[in-house]
Amino acid sequence: MFGWSIGKNSLLLGAFALITAAVLAGTYQMTRGKIADAERAAAAAALLEIVPDEQHDNDMLSDTVAVPTNALGQLGLRHSESIHLARRDGQVTAAIIPTIAPDGYSGDIRMIVGVNRDGSIAGVRVLTHNETPGLGDKVDLKKSDWIRTFSGRSLENPASDNWKVRKDGGVFDQFTGATITPRAVVHQVRRALEFASTHHELLFTSENRSTGDSGNPPLPTAGPSP
Repeated sequence: MFGWSIGKNSLLLGAFALITAAVLAGTYQMTRGKIADAERAAAAAALLEIVPDEQHDNDMLSDTVAVPTNALGQLGLRHSESIHLARRDGQVTAAIIPTIAPDGYSGDIRMIVGVNRDGSIAGVRVLTHNETPGLGDKVDLKKSDWIRTFSGRSLENPASDNWKVRKDGGVFDQFTGATITPRAVVHQVRRALEFASTHHELLFTSENRSTGDSGNPPLPTAGPSP
């Protein structure tokens, strides 16, 4: 009798597990399309913050080239990711480059850096970070306008020696009580500019053709982690 009871309970547990798995699988199938659409919309919104609709006439989300393997370290990336291209009348006018500053106060600071054809910065946005609320999190546009100070800058503006925070003798403001975070961002934005300069032909040659969907995940669009 005791053995029969154990067997019955095991069957019931097994049946419950199968039903639960089936419900979860069904829910995933029904929602994955909506989730993918939402992720795509969020990624597109991040790109449009740097290159608005009126400044391009292509689908930047699918118009991409891959970061060359030999440049992953320069951009702080661990694997190949997509560079998104903005075009006007077929000509590439800006490239939006993924990059990670690995030396933030609390770890990685993931950004996208938009670089115009002339080598100037179209815009910079921090996508994810773990910086201290009220201090280092001012790199987030939702917290302050500091990140906008990069727009229009280039490798010549300011001069090489001035691509630093003011505390280090440069031209970029640091935050009260937080120098490490802006220092890391300034350094990595410059590295993204150097990458764009070195790979100008890859990014801006008129004959450049989109690689289409590279299979990489959409751009991260979350704010600071909890």
